[in-house]
Amino acid sequence: MSTTEAPASTGKNGNSGYRWIGTRPVRPDGLDKVAGKARFAADLVLPGMLHAHILRSPHPHARIISIDTSPAEAMPGVKAVVTGADFREAPPKGADRNLMCTVIARDKVLYTGHAVAAVAASTRREAKAAAEAIEVTYEVLPHVLNIADAMADDAPVLHDNLFTRGVEPRPTEPSNIAARTVYERGDVEQGFGEADIVIEREFSTQAVHQGYIEPHACVVDCGQDGKAMIWCSSQGHFKVRSATATVLGWDTSQIKVIPAEIGGGFGGKTTIYLEPIAALLSARAGRPVKLVMSRADVFAATGPAPGSIIKMKVGARSDGTITTAKAWLAYENGAFQGIAAMLGCMCVVSSYTLDHLYVEGFDVLMNRPVNVAYRAPSAPVAAFAMESVVDEIASQLGMDPIDLRLNNCPSQGDPTPYGPKWPMIGLRDCLEAIRDSDHYQSAPPSGQGRGVATGFWFNIGEASSATVNLNENGTATVITGSPDIGGSRASMALMAAEELGLDVHLIQPVVGDTEVVGFTDVTEGSRATFATGMAVVEACRDLKRQLCGRAAKTWDCDVEQVDWVDGAAVHGPGEHDPLTIAAITAGAKRTGGPLGATASLNARGAGPAFSVQVADVSVDTETGCTTVERYTTAQDAGTAIHPSYVEGQMQGGVVQGIGWALNEEYIYSDDGTLQNPGFLDYRIPVASDLPMIETVIVEVPNPSHPYGVRGVGEVGIVPPLPALANAVADATGARITDLPLSPPRVLRELSAQG
Repeated sequence: MSTTEAPASTGKNGNSGYRWIGTRPVRPDGLDKVAGKARFAADLVLPGMLHAHILRSPHPHARIISIDTSPAEAMPGVKAVVTGADFREAPPKGADRNLMCTVIARDKVLYTGHAVAAVAASTRREAKAAAEAIEVTYEVLPHVLNIADAMADDAPVLHDNLFTRGVEPRPTEPSNIAARTVYERGDVEQGFGEADIVIEREFSTQAVHQGYIEPHACVVDCGQDGKAMIWCSSQGHFKVRSATATVLGWDTSQIKVIPAEIGGGFGGKTTIYLEPIAALLSARAGRPVKLVMSRADVFAATGPAPGSIIKMKVGARSDGTITTAKAWLAYENGAFQGIAAMLGCMCVVSSYTLDHLYVEGFDVLMNRPVNVAYRAPSAPVAAFAMESVVDEIASQLGMDPIDLRLNNCPSQGDPTPYGPKWPMIGLRDCLEAIRDSDHYQSAPPSGQGRGVATGFWFNIGEASSATVNLNENGTATVITGSPDIGGSRASMALMAAEELGLDVHLIQPVVGDTEVVGFTDVTEGSRATFATGMAVVEACRDLKRQLCGRAAKTWDCDVEQVDWVDGAAVHGPGEHDPLTIAAITAGAKRTGGPLGATASLNARGAGPAFSVQVADVSVDTETGCTTVERYTTAQDAGTAIHPSYVEGQMQGGVVQGIGWALNEEYIYSDDGTLQNPGFLDYRIPVASDLPMIETVIVEVPNPSHPYGVRGVGEVGIVPPLPALANAVADATGARITDLPLSPPRVLRELSAQG
């Protein structure tokens, strides 16, 4: 028996030889979403369902002296009330404590908006009124809201048992610096000595939110048997199960999580905030409980991407060779530990080959919500610093900014800044694609400025499972555990169609709940099409072997005489007509029963991703308003399984990066209150703010994936920050190092120029 394996891609900008890979079928979930029939978590209504409301801290830092819930318990409609004391005791430190204390405060509140108590009642109005009646006595403590203050020797310390990791000898005094990360190679002082030009700058950025349209929401129904069913919006329902179990002290077997459709996540829904609270309320009330965040709660109490301070020093020879780079990065982690600095350190100089480098990063705690992922976490602000300095070097040397980057970009076999050697990558191809684009070949109109930037994200693999079942009529069902946040239903169907030789419209992709499909990690790190796709391919190849075996039984021949070609079993000697999938499944009862296959794996070999972008802007010198006039992005997708989805991911990343660069920022008052917790004052881009974003899909196949896939969901947000800053500098002569490039900031810089 043999089966025809997937043909190799032809590489850059084309992958011939496929029947379905690279086509653009209508998205499987499109009709329901357009028609308003898609079920989101907040849409679910169960018989006897209660509504919950969370009481949140008005203080950024305070010790909880007492909580009196009796006024709430006496109010109409109230069925259950919980506080942090009703949950299992949190360990003294570590990831579990961070999670448990993020869900609901214990001895202290650590940011304005920190959950303190919750009420379940018959109506939302009753729940809100009762929650507000809870009496909490606080001892207000000094707070800290920014990196510089949090790192100061006399800063108020959030956790008296937190000692900086990555420092030798181990500190003996607690601080707000959670961790230090260092990557180094060569001798940076030697590198600066070899340079003809050295540029040193300091950059700062503000916290920004992912801006998903659907707020966090869940419905939880705890039965008398002690088991809970959770319907929720998330990027990973297996993570919801395990995290909820951790917070409650339950076994995961007690919890079933059913994924709802997701109205945006972008990394912000890779953790939990509501589910354990709703579960405990439901268990106490004996009824289902719905808990939905308001938009203000989303902004004030869920994880944004961190703000940063970054110091860059880069040296280069007069021929454009970058000799060395030194970077100091500090990231806001919010109230609990994270890994923002480590990720930033991995990414900051990864678009360049350097003999000498020293990168040092710090995770800094302060009285703000803990930061979480936002598309290529930490990489955009790191790129803002490095790419701004590289642009300045190109300007001072009189070099084309793309030529400078081509002179210094890494290739396969070169060492990465963080350790391993580069596998096959497409950075050079992306640079050449932008260089050769109509956009770059056309001079910017008079009065406009142009900026170029590169971006890197490493992508991840992790664990995935998939089951592929063949139905009696020859159609197929593909069941995976990856929530579809970027088109994975379509990509799974396309890969299954290519493998089986089946029309993609005969394949139904399904996102299964935690009892239907094997364990699958969170949809994050641009992993779904890569890792879960590998599981789908593996299951399909198992199915093809089974199909050949069934054909051999039907023909009463050896299975070695059967090949699988173009969606049918073919008898090698040619004595029998080919058998299609439909023909085999129609007789499956006679040859062994239903046909299905399952694959589970821990995917390795995620292909690093690069994007190169060019932006043209105009700047109103009277108002400081920046208008994006033209934008082109090139990105290495490995192989574009569904090109429309790839283009959408590229464009979406750019749009969010434009918002980050030009307008978005968290604004806190001195007392720790968020001043702009809504889309009226926290301004994300709308269609009228944007030009048509031109896309160039570059395809340098990832050899570790059967179809050459690289994740595409994240790296697109990395270059917009520096590309737009570089464009504004080109248009105005003002090199702005503090984001966002909002009209007041730009106007202030222009005024300073005179």
